[in-house]
Amino acid sequence: MNEALTRLRQKTTSGSAIIGIYGLGYVGLPLALRFCEVGMKVIGFDIDSQKVDTLNAGQSYIERLTPRRIQLALAQGLEATTDYARTDEVDALIICVPTPLDNHREPDLSFVIRTVEAILPHFRPGQLLSLESTAWPGTTDEVLAPRLEAKGFVPGHICALVFSPEREDPGNPDYGTQDIPKVIGGMTPTCLELGQALYQHAIRTLVPVSSTRTAEMTKLLENIHRAVNIGLVNEMKIVADKMGIDIHEVIHAAATKPFGFTPYRPGPGLGGHCIPIDPFYLTWKAKEYGINTRFIELAGEINHYMPHWVVQKVADALNEQGRAIKGSRILVLGLAYKKNIDDTRESPAVEVMDLLQAKGAHIDYSDPHVPVFPRKRDYRFDLQSVPLTAQSLAGYDCVVLATDHDQFDYELLQHQACLIVDTRGRLPRNARVIAA
Repeated sequence: MNEALTRLRQKTTSGSAIIGIYGLGYVGLPLALRFCEVGMKVIGFDIDSQKVDTLNAGQSYIERLTPRRIQLALAQGLEATTDYARTDEVDALIICVPTPLDNHREPDLSFVIRTVEAILPHFRPGQLLSLESTAWPGTTDEVLAPRLEAKGFVPGHICALVFSPEREDPGNPDYGTQDIPKVIGGMTPTCLELGQALYQHAIRTLVPVSSTRTAEMTKLLENIHRAVNIGLVNEMKIVADKMGIDIHEVIHAAATKPFGFTPYRPGPGLGGHCIPIDPFYLTWKAKEYGINTRFIELAGEINHYMPHWVVQKVADALNEQGRAIKGSRILVLGLAYKKNIDDTRESPAVEVMDLLQAKGAHIDYSDPHVPVFPRKRDYRFDLQSVPLTAQSLAGYDCVVLATDHDQFDYELLQHQACLIVDTRGRLPRNARVIAA
């Protein structure tokens, strides 16, 4: 280990390393706050100047991260900046930027690549670079390592390079950033050692693996497992609906088996940044090896179809009342992709809104966690959340329960809404509550 990496090991082991977090969203910001909580200096980098200004003012743009936590982190040394030239001030660089799919449902690494290219002019010997953004197996050694090496930074000799996938679960009170075991793979044994020395301060349990590719595949398996099982239960929901069977009652009964069964819940489709997207990173990469991942792709097709299933159920329910979707006033309850959070990334509720509007419906939404419809690449609604009251409900021909937030008044909903299409199995069925 050369002198630069020896100094890095001393800093990471002692906890005196300065951390740079690149991307201050739902992954990067909680991680930055966690490093601050254990007394480490953090500089947060983001291209969004509004986010940077909000943080430096002691405010938060993520509901579960309170202003108090931001202010404590600022007191502990947190800084946010758009100036990537400050990269030379940090010892460890952690990339937490989005890895979406493009319009052809193929991996889009542009955010990662642009971040690395912005970093490289200011990179120096003895720094550690960690990628946390989900990627296909081989991304770290095929995309990141060559860019470092082209500038003379050979991982394991001049710098350290690791992949350590994020495992955030927004809205889960039992598992904070520090509680979730962290998988980590290094380009070399030295890289792995240095990565563990860094993360051990913030995360209680580390899970070292043999390579960055193993770590990358681990993340994909976790989310493909969920996507496939959700696809299965969504298909079972469609079958059960045709047979006049309540799938939620079936799941509840099946879950009493003490072995061999894990309950998954159907819904209006997949949401969040991981589960709707990550499987396609593997299916795309598998084609390079001549493998057609039919099982994964079939689950993806089923889950992708679910918003269309919901819209058809709305059409059928309105038709039973002598109405069409066109011209009807429809209120979508819940914009977030799952309950009790404010994260709307890839939310199926948004696609349901878009499909209904395309069929001529007048659309509103109500979500206590999302007061204003957020900026999105593919969807534009100039809307604010509608308060859920008896008076507001009376003005809608149909209410679609897309996300079952605990904050909703379900008793009010059952008594005041003239028609409800329930995609989450939250309400008892009757003539006015239709399962979808």
